[in-house]
Amino acid sequence: MTLLATLGIDLPIIQAPMAGVSSPAMAAAVSNAGALGSIGVGATDAEGARKMIAEVRARSNRSLNVNVFCHRPPRADATLERAWLAQLRPHFEKFGAQPPDRLREIYRSFLEDDAMLAALVSAKPRVVSFHFGLPSAERIRALRDAGIVLLGSATSVAEGRAAASAGVQAVVAQGYEAGGHRGVVDPDAHDDRLGTLALTRLLVRELSIPVIAAGGIMDGAGIAAVLRLGAAAAQLGTAFIACPESDADAGFRAALASDAAHHTVMTRAISGRAARCLANEFTALSIGVADRQIPAYPLAYDAGKALNAAAKAAGDTRFGAQWAGQGAPLARAMPAAELVAALVREMR
Repeated sequence: MTLLATLGIDLPIIQAPMAGVSSPAMAAAVSNAGALGSIGVGATDAEGARKMIAEVRARSNRSLNVNVFCHRPPRADATLERAWLAQLRPHFEKFGAQPPDRLREIYRSFLEDDAMLAALVSAKPRVVSFHFGLPSAERIRALRDAGIVLLGSATSVAEGRAAASAGVQAVVAQGYEAGGHRGVVDPDAHDDRLGTLALTRLLVRELSIPVIAAGGIMDGAGIAAVLRLGAAAAQLGTAFIACPESDADAGFRAALASDAAHHTVMTRAISGRAARCLANEFTALSIGVADRQIPAYPLAYDAGKALNAAAKAAGDTRFGAQWAGQGAPLARAMPAAELVAALVREMR
């Protein structure tokens, strides 16, 4: 069976599950257009996930991809966290605000979220995808026994092999060009920073399961290129941010449409994990800051979101988590279904 048949889609196109940006309306529009729409539930709880899935299903009966975060739960370090909050305090005060008294674990990892597992097994979306690693064999078995197709992200051949061995049916090859959080399993380990083309080709050669290319792909020419390299499909995230159905705020959309799109950086300062973002005032804070000075994900994100909220309240949108890949200047503002149609024309 081909990957498209396994996923229940007509086109080799997947809209990336960008937590906070990929809305149920976007996922439904993409799926109705014949591609695979996705939502990210790593930033919500089981009840939130149920509501999002229901919202998609109210608009579409096509396949849906639900993405979960499989990060290692953080170890609290009160000294480190106090020092980070103290470092951010002057920036909060500039907006007449104070940093949080302490940092909270705002996102629960799927590795230990039994309620989320139960919600997914009950809702049975066509696809569940993993980011930041893999859950236990028991969780993978429960999802597969429910008839759910599983995808796992990989930034290296070793991660790809591990995902295939664990029982996922396809691997998403996330190149270093990709926007948003780097999917590395161990954020403190050496990262070879493989680009999408090299990583895709290596995984196609090494694995016996399909490979989905992701990172820097913005148009049909990019999709055609990775298919030529042996990928079974392409996953695009930044390409969909400017769509009216996305949940990107006005500041993010304005930045994406400006010269800022030509300048993306990888930073840990916003969330505690490496992520590619449009260069802005928050990413500038990480200049000269060692990784060891930043609290673990998602603890650091608690401060990052609080600072962005304080800045936005004062009319400054330059402190947002404006996750975007290196292909950002190629983004187009059009309805998601129209974008899928344009991608197909360009690809063919």
